[in-house]
Amino acid sequence: MGSLISYSGISTKVKAMERFRIRPEQFEAMADLGSVPEAVQFLRSNPSYEKAFSKASEDELHRGKIEQLLNLSKYHDFAKLYRFANVGQRRFLDLYFMHYEIDILKTCLRNAAGNRESAQDLTGFKEFFDMDLVQLSQCRSIEDVIRGLKGSAYYEPLEKLLEQGKATLPACETAMDMLYFKTIWKIKDKYLSKAEAKMLAQCFGTKMDMLNFQWICRAKKYYNLSEGDIYALIIPIQYHVTKKEIQTMAQAENMEQVYGVIKNSWYKCQNIEELMDQGLGNAAKELTDKIYELTSRKEPYSAAVLNSYLYFKEREIEQIITTIEKIRYGMTART
Repeated sequence: MGSLISYSGISTKVKAMERFRIRPEQFEAMADLGSVPEAVQFLRSNPSYEKAFSKASEDELHRGKIEQLLNLSKYHDFAKLYRFANVGQRRFLDLYFMHYEIDILKTCLRNAAGNRESAQDLTGFKEFFDMDLVQLSQCRSIEDVIRGLKGSAYYEPLEKLLEQGKATLPACETAMDMLYFKTIWKIKDKYLSKAEAKMLAQCFGTKMDMLNFQWICRAKKYYNLSEGDIYALIIPIQYHVTKKEIQTMAQAENMEQVYGVIKNSWYKCQNIEELMDQGLGNAAKELTDKIYELTSRKEPYSAAVLNSYLYFKEREIEQIITTIEKIRYGMTART
Protein backbone atom coordinates (compact mmCIF):
# COMPACT_ATOMS: atom_id res chain seq x y z
CA MET A 1 0.00 0.00 0.00
CA GLY A 2 2.89 2.34 0.79
CA SER A 3 4.23 2.15 -2.76
CA LEU A 4 0.76 2.68 -4.21
CA ILE A 5 0.25 5.83 -2.17
CA SER A 6 3.78 7.10 -2.73
CA TYR A 7 3.84 6.49 -6.48
CA SER A 8 0.22 7.00 -7.51
CA GLY A 9 0.79 10.68 -8.32
CA ILE A 10 3.98 10.37 -10.32
CA SER A 11 2.74 7.18 -12.04
CA THR A 12 -0.25 9.18 -13.26
CA LYS A 13 2.13 11.92 -14.41
CA VAL A 14 4.19 9.40 -16.37
CA LYS A 15 1.09 7.94 -18.02
CA ALA A 16 0.02 11.42 -19.08
CA MET A 17 3.45 12.06 -20.63
CA GLU A 18 3.44 8.66 -22.33
CA ARG A 19 0.34 9.68 -24.30
CA PHE A 20 2.60 11.80 -26.49
CA ARG A 21 5.06 9.01 -27.30
CA ILE A 22 5.45 8.68 -31.07
CA ARG A 23 3.68 5.53 -32.27
CA PRO A 24 5.06 3.18 -34.97
CA GLU A 25 2.52 4.36 -37.55
CA GLN A 26 3.46 7.97 -36.82
CA PHE A 27 7.13 7.14 -37.42
CA GLU A 28 6.17 5.63 -40.77
CA ALA A 29 4.24 8.77 -41.68
CA MET A 30 7.16 10.93 -40.57
CA ALA A 31 9.63 8.91 -42.66
CA ASP A 32 7.50 9.51 -45.78
CA LEU A 33 7.73 13.30 -45.43
CA GLY A 34 9.57 15.13 -48.18
CA SER A 35 12.07 17.23 -46.22
CA VAL A 36 13.76 17.79 -42.87
CA PRO A 37 11.79 21.04 -42.22
CA GLU A 38 8.56 19.03 -42.64
CA ALA A 39 9.84 16.47 -40.15
CA VAL A 40 10.69 19.24 -37.69
CA GLN A 41 7.20 20.69 -38.15
CA PHE A 42 5.87 17.23 -37.33
CA LEU A 43 7.88 17.29 -34.08
CA ARG A 44 6.59 20.77 -33.24
CA SER A 45 3.05 19.35 -33.34
CA ASN A 46 3.95 16.89 -30.57
CA PRO A 47 3.76 18.36 -27.04
CA SER A 48 6.92 16.48 -26.03
CA TYR A 49 9.02 18.37 -28.59
CA GLU A 50 7.02 21.55 -29.17
CA LYS A 51 8.93 23.67 -26.66
CA ALA A 52 12.40 22.54 -27.76
CA PHE A 53 11.74 23.15 -31.48
CA SER A 54 9.51 26.22 -31.24
CA LYS A 55 12.25 28.74 -32.08
CA ALA A 56 14.41 26.68 -34.45
CA SER A 57 14.79 28.26 -37.89
CA GLU A 58 15.28 26.31 -41.12
CA ASP A 59 18.93 27.29 -41.46
CA GLU A 60 19.63 25.65 -38.07
CA LEU A 61 18.30 22.24 -39.02
CA HIS A 62 21.62 20.44 -39.38
CA ARG A 63 22.12 17.17 -37.53
CA GLY A 64 24.03 18.68 -34.59
CA LYS A 65 21.35 21.27 -33.87
CA ILE A 66 18.51 18.77 -34.16
CA GLU A 67 20.25 16.38 -31.75
CA GLN A 68 20.78 19.26 -29.33
CA LEU A 69 17.08 20.16 -29.38
CA LEU A 70 16.02 16.54 -28.99
CA ASN A 71 18.33 16.19 -25.98
CA LEU A 72 16.91 19.40 -24.57
CA SER A 73 13.42 17.89 -24.75
CA LYS A 74 14.76 14.85 -22.89
CA TYR A 75 16.11 17.04 -20.11
CA HIS A 76 12.83 18.96 -19.97
CA ASP A 77 10.99 15.68 -19.41
CA PHE A 78 13.45 14.71 -16.70
CA ALA A 79 13.00 18.10 -15.02
CA LYS A 80 9.19 17.74 -15.09
CA LEU A 81 9.41 14.40 -13.32
CA TYR A 82 12.06 15.62 -10.86
CA ARG A 83 9.98 18.62 -9.79
CA PHE A 84 6.94 16.38 -9.34
CA ALA A 85 8.85 13.68 -7.42
CA ASN A 86 9.06 13.28 -3.66
CA VAL A 87 12.33 12.86 -1.74
CA GLY A 88 12.46 9.08 -2.17
CA GLN A 89 11.77 9.23 -5.90
CA ARG A 90 14.43 11.90 -6.35
CA ARG A 91 17.04 9.52 -4.97
CA PHE A 92 16.46 7.28 -7.97
CA LEU A 93 16.38 10.21 -10.40
CA ASP A 94 19.67 11.52 -8.98
CA LEU A 95 21.26 8.16 -9.78
CA TYR A 96 19.81 8.17 -13.30
CA PHE A 97 21.02 11.70 -13.99
CA MET A 98 24.66 10.64 -14.03
CA HIS A 99 23.95 9.06 -17.42
CA TYR A 100 22.98 12.47 -18.85
CA GLU A 101 26.08 14.12 -17.43
CA ILE A 102 28.33 11.58 -19.10
CA ASP A 103 26.60 12.06 -22.47
CA ILE A 104 27.32 15.79 -22.36
CA LEU A 105 30.91 15.25 -21.21
CA LYS A 106 31.49 12.86 -24.10
CA THR A 107 30.32 15.59 -26.47
CA CYS A 108 32.80 18.02 -24.90
CA LEU A 109 35.62 15.47 -25.17
CA ARG A 110 34.84 14.71 -28.82
CA ASN A 111 34.83 18.39 -29.74
CA ALA A 112 38.08 18.95 -27.85
CA ALA A 113 39.74 15.90 -29.42
CA GLY A 114 38.82 17.18 -32.87
CA ASN A 115 39.83 20.75 -31.96
CA ARG A 116 36.54 22.03 -33.29
CA GLU A 117 33.91 24.45 -32.11
CA SER A 118 31.08 22.96 -30.14
CA ALA A 119 28.23 21.90 -32.42
CA GLN A 120 25.86 22.49 -29.55
CA ASP A 121 24.94 25.57 -27.58
CA LEU A 122 25.10 24.17 -24.07
CA THR A 123 23.80 27.29 -22.34
CA GLY A 124 20.30 25.85 -22.51
CA PHE A 125 21.33 22.95 -20.31
CA LYS A 126 22.65 25.07 -17.42
CA GLU A 127 19.57 24.60 -15.25
CA PHE A 128 20.06 20.82 -15.28
CA PHE A 129 23.80 20.52 -14.62
CA ASP A 130 26.04 21.65 -11.76
CA MET A 131 29.17 21.74 -13.96
CA ASP A 132 30.19 24.75 -16.04
CA LEU A 133 29.14 23.28 -19.38
CA VAL A 134 29.86 26.44 -21.31
CA GLN A 135 33.48 26.46 -20.13
CA LEU A 136 33.86 22.74 -20.82
CA SER A 137 32.40 23.12 -24.32
CA GLN A 138 35.05 25.74 -25.12
CA CYS A 139 38.00 23.49 -24.23
CA ARG A 140 40.30 22.75 -27.15
CA SER A 141 42.09 19.68 -25.80
CA ILE A 142 41.19 16.58 -23.81
CA GLU A 143 43.59 17.75 -21.11
CA ASP A 144 41.66 21.01 -20.74
CA VAL A 145 38.37 19.13 -20.36
CA ILE A 146 39.88 16.89 -17.69
CA ARG A 147 41.31 19.86 -15.78
CA GLY A 148 37.89 21.52 -15.98
CA LEU A 149 36.35 18.53 -14.21
CA LYS A 150 38.45 18.96 -11.07
CA GLY A 151 36.26 18.53 -8.01
CA SER A 152 33.81 16.22 -9.79
CA ALA A 153 33.53 12.42 -9.60
CA TYR A 154 34.91 12.19 -13.14
CA TYR A 155 38.21 13.92 -12.43
CA GLU A 156 40.15 11.15 -10.68
CA PRO A 157 39.82 8.33 -13.28
CA LEU A 158 40.45 10.75 -16.17
CA GLU A 159 43.39 12.43 -14.42
CA LYS A 160 44.92 8.97 -13.88
CA LEU A 161 44.76 8.36 -17.64
CA LEU A 162 46.38 11.74 -18.21
CA GLU A 163 49.25 10.92 -15.85
CA GLN A 164 49.81 7.61 -17.65
CA GLY A 165 49.82 9.29 -21.06
CA LYS A 166 46.73 7.29 -22.07
CA ALA A 167 44.07 10.02 -22.15
CA THR A 168 42.79 9.24 -25.65
CA LEU A 169 39.15 9.83 -26.55
CA PRO A 170 38.18 6.11 -26.50
CA ALA A 171 40.01 5.59 -23.19
CA CYS A 172 38.28 8.58 -21.56
CA GLU A 173 34.84 7.50 -22.79
CA THR A 174 35.43 3.95 -21.55
CA ALA A 175 36.62 5.25 -18.15
CA MET A 176 33.44 7.31 -17.72
CA ASP A 177 31.23 4.37 -18.75
CA MET A 178 33.03 2.16 -16.24
CA LEU A 179 32.59 4.77 -13.51
CA TYR A 180 28.89 5.04 -14.29
CA PHE A 181 28.09 1.33 -14.12
CA LYS A 182 30.30 0.71 -11.09
CA THR A 183 28.75 3.65 -9.23
CA ILE A 184 25.15 2.64 -9.96
CA TRP A 185 25.83 -1.00 -9.09
CA LYS A 186 27.57 -0.09 -5.85
CA ILE A 187 25.15 2.43 -4.39
CA LYS A 188 21.77 1.18 -5.67
CA ASP A 189 21.24 -0.92 -2.53
CA LYS A 190 22.15 2.01 -0.29
CA TYR A 191 19.77 4.58 -1.75
CA LEU A 192 16.88 2.49 -3.07
CA SER A 193 14.36 0.14 -1.49
CA LYS A 194 14.96 -3.59 -1.87
CA ALA A 195 12.35 -3.88 -4.62
CA GLU A 196 13.69 -0.85 -6.49
CA ALA A 197 17.29 -2.08 -6.24
CA LYS A 198 16.18 -5.44 -7.67
CA MET A 199 14.42 -3.70 -10.55
CA LEU A 200 17.45 -1.57 -11.30
CA ALA A 201 19.68 -4.66 -11.17
CA GLN A 202 17.49 -6.36 -13.77
CA CYS A 203 17.61 -3.39 -16.15
CA PHE A 204 21.20 -2.31 -15.67
CA GLY A 205 22.44 -5.88 -15.36
CA THR A 206 20.93 -6.80 -18.72
CA LYS A 207 22.32 -3.62 -20.27
CA MET A 208 25.82 -4.39 -18.94
CA ASP A 209 25.71 -7.97 -20.20
CA MET A 210 24.60 -6.81 -23.65
CA LEU A 211 27.31 -4.14 -23.80
CA ASN A 212 29.97 -6.66 -22.81
CA PHE A 213 28.78 -9.03 -25.54
CA GLN A 214 28.98 -6.25 -28.12
CA TRP A 215 32.33 -4.89 -26.92
CA ILE A 216 33.93 -8.35 -26.93
CA CYS A 217 32.62 -9.01 -30.45
CA ARG A 218 33.89 -5.65 -31.67
CA ALA A 219 37.29 -6.19 -30.04
CA LYS A 220 37.62 -9.62 -31.66
CA LYS A 221 36.15 -8.82 -35.08
CA TYR A 222 37.63 -5.42 -35.84
CA TYR A 223 40.63 -4.88 -33.58
CA ASN A 224 42.00 -8.36 -32.85
CA LEU A 225 42.71 -7.34 -29.24
CA SER A 226 44.52 -9.62 -26.84
CA GLU A 227 42.74 -11.35 -23.97
CA GLY A 228 44.20 -8.87 -21.47
CA ASP A 229 43.15 -5.85 -23.53
CA ILE A 230 39.61 -7.23 -23.78
CA TYR A 231 39.34 -7.58 -19.99
CA ALA A 232 40.42 -3.95 -19.63
CA LEU A 233 37.74 -2.88 -22.11
CA ILE A 234 34.65 -4.56 -20.68
CA ILE A 235 32.57 -3.74 -17.61
CA PRO A 236 33.91 -5.83 -14.67
CA ILE A 237 30.40 -6.72 -13.50
CA GLN A 238 28.37 -9.67 -14.74
CA TYR A 239 24.65 -10.20 -14.19
CA HIS A 240 23.51 -13.33 -16.04
CA VAL A 241 26.83 -13.92 -17.80
CA THR A 242 29.44 -15.93 -15.89
CA LYS A 243 33.13 -15.13 -15.54
CA LYS A 244 33.85 -18.42 -17.28
CA GLU A 245 31.80 -17.34 -20.30
CA ILE A 246 33.61 -14.01 -20.44
CA GLN A 247 36.95 -15.82 -20.30
CA THR A 248 35.92 -18.25 -23.05
CA MET A 249 34.88 -15.39 -25.33
CA ALA A 250 38.08 -13.43 -24.63
CA GLN A 251 40.17 -16.53 -25.45
CA ALA A 252 38.13 -17.56 -28.51
CA GLU A 253 40.04 -18.10 -31.73
CA ASN A 254 37.22 -16.97 -34.02
CA MET A 255 33.86 -15.21 -34.02
CA GLU A 256 31.94 -18.48 -34.38
CA GLN A 257 33.16 -19.51 -30.93
CA VAL A 258 32.23 -16.12 -29.46
CA TYR A 259 28.72 -16.29 -30.93
CA GLY A 260 28.40 -19.86 -29.67
CA VAL A 261 28.96 -18.72 -26.07
CA ILE A 262 26.42 -15.90 -26.44
CA LYS A 263 23.76 -18.18 -27.95
CA ASN A 264 24.19 -20.74 -25.16
CA SER A 265 24.33 -18.22 -22.28
CA TRP A 266 21.50 -17.53 -19.85
CA TYR A 267 19.98 -15.34 -22.58
CA LYS A 268 19.21 -18.49 -24.56
CA CYS A 269 15.94 -18.60 -22.65
CA GLN A 270 15.23 -15.08 -23.97
CA ASN A 271 15.55 -16.33 -27.60
CA ILE A 272 18.79 -14.46 -28.20
CA GLU A 273 19.80 -16.91 -30.95
CA GLU A 274 16.74 -16.07 -33.05
CA LEU A 275 17.12 -12.33 -32.39
CA MET A 276 20.76 -12.47 -33.47
CA ASP A 277 19.66 -13.30 -37.02
CA GLN A 278 19.23 -9.53 -37.41
CA GLY A 279 22.54 -8.74 -35.72
CA LEU A 280 23.78 -8.70 -32.14
CA GLY A 281 23.09 -4.97 -31.81
CA ASN A 282 19.41 -5.44 -32.65
CA ALA A 283 19.18 -8.46 -30.36
CA ALA A 284 20.68 -6.43 -27.49
CA LYS A 285 18.16 -3.62 -28.01
CA GLU A 286 15.19 -5.99 -28.18
CA LEU A 287 16.19 -7.86 -25.04
CA THR A 288 16.89 -4.68 -23.10
CA ASP A 289 13.58 -3.16 -24.26
CA LYS A 290 11.81 -6.30 -23.07
CA ILE A 291 13.32 -6.09 -19.58
CA TYR A 292 12.43 -2.40 -19.17
CA GLU A 293 8.86 -3.05 -20.33
CA LEU A 294 8.54 -6.08 -18.03
CA THR A 295 9.78 -4.34 -14.88
CA SER A 296 7.49 -1.37 -15.48
CA ARG A 297 4.50 -3.64 -16.03
CA LYS A 298 5.24 -5.76 -12.94
CA GLU A 299 5.90 -2.78 -10.64
CA PRO A 300 3.65 0.06 -11.88
CA TYR A 301 3.88 1.90 -8.55
CA SER A 302 7.64 2.04 -8.13
CA ALA A 303 10.75 3.65 -9.60
CA ALA A 304 10.35 1.19 -12.49
CA VAL A 305 7.88 3.56 -14.15
CA LEU A 306 10.43 6.40 -14.07
CA ASN A 307 13.22 4.11 -15.23
CA SER A 308 11.13 2.79 -18.11
CA TYR A 309 9.85 6.20 -19.23
CA LEU A 310 13.31 7.78 -19.36
CA TYR A 311 14.80 4.77 -21.12
CA PHE A 312 12.15 4.69 -23.85
CA LYS A 313 12.37 8.46 -24.25
CA GLU A 314 15.99 7.97 -25.27
CA ARG A 315 15.08 5.09 -27.57
CA GLU A 316 12.45 7.32 -29.20
CA ILE A 317 15.01 10.07 -29.76
CA GLU A 318 17.39 7.55 -31.37
CA GLN A 319 14.60 6.57 -33.77
CA ILE A 320 13.77 10.21 -34.54
CA ILE A 321 17.41 10.90 -35.46
CA THR A 322 17.52 7.81 -37.69
CA THR A 323 14.24 8.78 -39.37
CA ILE A 324 15.35 12.36 -40.03
CA GLU A 325 18.63 11.14 -41.52
CA LYS A 326 16.67 8.87 -43.86
CA ILE A 327 14.61 11.86 -44.96
CA ARG A 328 17.74 13.97 -45.42
CA TYR A 329 19.26 11.39 -47.76
CA GLY A 330 16.06 10.50 -49.61
CA MET A 331 15.55 7.06 -48.11
CA THR A 332 12.11 5.52 -47.60
CA ALA A 333 10.53 4.52 -44.30
CA ARG A 334 11.35 0.87 -44.96
CA THR A 335 14.84 1.29 -46.43
